[in-house]
Amino acid sequence: MTRLPPLLASVAMLTLAAPVAAQSMQGMNMPRMTMPAQKKPAAKSSAPAKRAKAKPVAAKRKAPAKATADPMAGMAGASQSMPGMEMPASGQTAPQGAQQAMPGMNMSGDQHSGHDMQAMPGMVGMAMPGMEQTGTALTAGNAPAPAPPMDHYADRQFAPADMAKARHDMMFEQGGQPFYQVMFNLAEYQARQGRDGYRWDGEAWFGGDINRLWLKSEGEGALREGVENAEVQALYSRAVGPYFNLQAGVRHDFQPSPNRTYATVGFEGLSHFMFEVEGALFLSTKGDLLGRLEGYYDQRITQRLILQPRVEFNLSAQDVPENRLGAGLTDAELGLRLRYDIRRQFAPYIGVSYVAQTGRTADFTRAEGKDPTTTSFVAGVRVWF
Repeated sequence: MTRLPPLLASVAMLTLAAPVAAQSMQGMNMPRMTMPAQKKPAAKSSAPAKRAKAKPVAAKRKAPAKATADPMAGMAGASQSMPGMEMPASGQTAPQGAQQAMPGMNMSGDQHSGHDMQAMPGMVGMAMPGMEQTGTALTAGNAPAPAPPMDHYADRQFAPADMAKARHDMMFEQGGQPFYQVMFNLAEYQARQGRDGYRWDGEAWFGGDINRLWLKSEGEGALREGVENAEVQALYSRAVGPYFNLQAGVRHDFQPSPNRTYATVGFEGLSHFMFEVEGALFLSTKGDLLGRLEGYYDQRITQRLILQPRVEFNLSAQDVPENRLGAGLTDAELGLRLRYDIRRQFAPYIGVSYVAQTGRTADFTRAEGKDPTTTSFVAGVRVWF
């Protein structure tokens, strides 16, 4: 009988502590979370409680609940498995310090707590306390635009004359110095019926990107008969765009005889679809006006194998009997050459060339006993340095 009073005291304390433990889970208010109803404490009994052995009860497995749209739906009843978490009942507030117990949980019931309010619709442009409004967040106004920056900002810190010299030296080293090039686009042997011949077409220039001096030469001849046509041009060239130059100067014909000197104006450049084009007008000291238009295109079959179609037209504004030229289109050349770039600066080629004279020019050639049309198989080399 000595053990009965302590046993009764323990049962009474557990009975009184049960409602307090149930209320301790009501200190946390979580939105959309339902808490199970609290059972009323059992009435106190004066009879001494008897200990009963707990029989193991097989836990029944329940089918997993279907996922719902509410992410907090599965939290119902969680208060029973989360010791030390106070869940406030409806209408109650969490006790002070409860929010610090669970970091990252919304303890205040505010659904927007922890959200970026500036990223929410309708919140753009609203001033936030302590935040500086800059850039596009500024309110509209009519203040004048800021002054544009200087082209040469370093002139604020250094003498403008010294900076101008430094820029000049830099441009000179990075492409402002004069360059030169010598190129023979055609240097070939021509095998044709009756008499074989040769032909050349080359140019050289010296200068910068805008202003240049040009020398051009072209001509042809027959083996054992000498040069039939030969000319040299000295031109000044000025760039009028990224791809075209205007040219002006003089041209002198050494053959055919009698010799002629012409004032020359023309153009040269790279047209659409990568065609190299060239055109010029020539006015002789005798008043004869001639014209020329030519072009070619490099069709790359591989990085080294290039097919080059070429066309050239020569015209005359009047008959020039002493030079055996007739008015209109005097002659036209159509060529097709296939070259192989052993190096970019050195490329042998083979091909075919067809030249036909027309009109009065063809009549002058027939009168000399020659054929006004010529078909040649050519072999040559294209070089530049």
